[in-house]
Amino acid sequence: MKKTQNNYAYIDGANLHIGIKGLDWKLDYARFRVWLTEKYNVKRAYLFIGLVPRYHVIYEYLQECGFTLVFKQTISDGEGKIKGNCDADLVLRAVCDTYENQFEKSIIVSGDGDFASLVKFLSDRGKIRVVLAIDPKKCSILLKQTGVKITYLREFETMLSQKEKAPDADETA
Repeated sequence: MKKTQNNYAYIDGANLHIGIKGLDWKLDYARFRVWLTEKYNVKRAYLFIGLVPRYHVIYEYLQECGFTLVFKQTISDGEGKIKGNCDADLVLRAVCDTYENQFEKSIIVSGDGDFASLVKFLSDRGKIRVVLAIDPKKCSILLKQTGVKITYLREFETMLSQKEKAPDADETA
């Protein structure tokens, strides 16, 4: 009997959301969480996102899907744009989990070059399985230069996108 791995995913929530939106489709987070489990044996999927109280229903949904949410306090710039950079929190959690030997392999979900040093750190310790970036055009050259396997979520749109319900498919008007 094959032993299942105890792998952790570290997801840059803003990069994932904005990247998928840029491809003009919507991610089905429940399917995505199942896919992470089935394809990469992900036992814990950390989703790093900015905390905006009015989105509490979305946060509850994401938790129901099986994500462990890690919130970053947000601030609003002078033009009303919300900022909540979670990169440092993601790196710190991944490094702590590595030193505490919490997982066998990690999956980094981001195409952001700021994570290249983390990817190299994990790779040097044999603790990374794959980087999941959205699209090769939006994936940083710094990540590509690490030599770690990169899989592009764009290739899984049919499997991971929200399916639009056909009008009257559920016999409601």
